[in-house]
Amino acid sequence: MTDLKRTPLHDLCQAANGRMVPFAGWEMAVQFSGLVAEHKAVREAAGVFDISHMGVLRFSGPNPKDALQKLVPTDLHRIGPGQACYTVLLNETGGILDDLIVYDMGDSTVLAVINAACAGSDRAWLEQQLSGSEITISDEKGDGVLLALQGPDAQRVLEGLSGTSLAELPRFGQRMLPIPGLGIDVLVARTGYTGEDGFELLLPRDAGRQLWSQLLNAGVIPCGLGARDSLRLEAAMHLYGNDMDTSTSPLEAGLGWLVHLENPMPFIGREALEKEVEQGSQRKLVGLRLEGRAIPRHDYPILDGEQIVGTVSSGGWSPCLEAGIGLGYVPKALAKVGTVLAVEIRGKRHPATVVKRPFYRRPS
Repeated sequence: MTDLKRTPLHDLCQAANGRMVPFAGWEMAVQFSGLVAEHKAVREAAGVFDISHMGVLRFSGPNPKDALQKLVPTDLHRIGPGQACYTVLLNETGGILDDLIVYDMGDSTVLAVINAACAGSDRAWLEQQLSGSEITISDEKGDGVLLALQGPDAQRVLEGLSGTSLAELPRFGQRMLPIPGLGIDVLVARTGYTGEDGFELLLPRDAGRQLWSQLLNAGVIPCGLGARDSLRLEAAMHLYGNDMDTSTSPLEAGLGWLVHLENPMPFIGREALEKEVEQGSQRKLVGLRLEGRAIPRHDYPILDGEQIVGTVSSGGWSPCLEAGIGLGYVPKALAKVGTVLAVEIRGKRHPATVVKRPFYRRPS
């Protein structure tokens, strides 16, 4: 693993008994105390993830939102300073290049958090698309730290460290938050990838190392990639490269809410999506729940009778539901909730019912 990149928290993760594995060109902790323990910590209290492998880009110049608007199907003018939104980058055929969160920072500045595996290709593509404009793209994170503090106790913990109430910060809201113990203001957003309330925080390297230690000292459980995946799967959140890629459109991926065709704005892929709306999607992403102890995995065949009708795009065991769950694409006619299909696991068929997504929804 010598050629892999390491986050600024690498040694601290090892000190917390993190088991390191290769992931998207980085050496990351897959687990600390165990996947189920970490999963339940986030569902019941609070957990913290090192997500410093993800990319953070800054777009600066006159009207950067107008420039980015041509590259995404979501109306970026629905958000203002102090707000953020989830969206996707598309190619001309309406396929998804990556998913990202866009932050309106005001002062002619927009930030975007992108996936680690797509960071290089995303930046090259964005620079190509914005070539000739007055918008400059720079690396906002550098050697800094990105943390995800997630769980029902996340707000209480962060308020305790900052001395500032976060009750008025809405979902997808973001602000600069002073944390006296660090001596700096930290960018905090009420976002996450777990289906729980929580925050993502961007801060410089040394301050990030301090905050990680402060959170663990406050009783927050360190969590790895394993729990991150099981949590996002229960919440039916997409994983790029599994549940969506350049061969899938946001409409068939169940992300139609990101596509604002009622706004006449031009964007890459618009014509393809308009055609898909007119003709209808041929397939849909569905949630599957299996019986007994059967666990679906990525690429397992989905069957209707004896016919293979799709493959599992993401799958695993749900600690909360105590059942095997998965996502996968099937023909539109088989996508109705209640449809009984099957997943083939090591040559055996296991009944799988199409269920409503998300599989898990946090208590209101």
